[in-house]
Amino acid sequence: MNEHPFTHLDAQGEARMVDVTHKTPTVRSATATGRVACGPEIVEHLRDGSVPKGDVLAVARIAGIQAAKRCAELLPLAHVIGVHGVVVDLAVDDDGVTISATVRTADRTGVEMEAFTAVSVAALAIVDMVKGIDKSVSIEGVRLETKTGGKSGDWHRP
Repeated sequence: MNEHPFTHLDAQGEARMVDVTHKTPTVRSATATGRVACGPEIVEHLRDGSVPKGDVLAVARIAGIQAAKRCAELLPLAHVIGVHGVVVDLAVDDDGVTISATVRTADRTGVEMEAFTAVSVAALAIVDMVKGIDKSVSIEGVRLETKTGGKSGDWHRP
């Protein structure tokens, strides 16, 4: 039994993966958002589809979906879970691209990290696709907006 006050540390203070086998699978979801801030030249290219590397938003959407499914490969203490649904939405505005990712599962642990990973990798894909036009782009404000289900219940950013 873990006597240490931190859930991901054992009694000796060493990192461990929490055992969730006793938990009952429940429906859970999480939505994260973020932005890629960029200048007017990139926005113009995004709007008219003239980015030299191709369809930026399509690549970012697929990258985000793929990232959500591979989260446990990147985060050492994340559980391998069934990712049952991922929606990555991207919107170009005058200052860049807003990204929203919603991930759903019916499993023993939540999908907040999968949503964060989807947004982060979608943002990285955008940067990779446009950095040849302008290297000053930046990723900003990646954050959890909402999560539902699980022991802690629902949470929504105020």
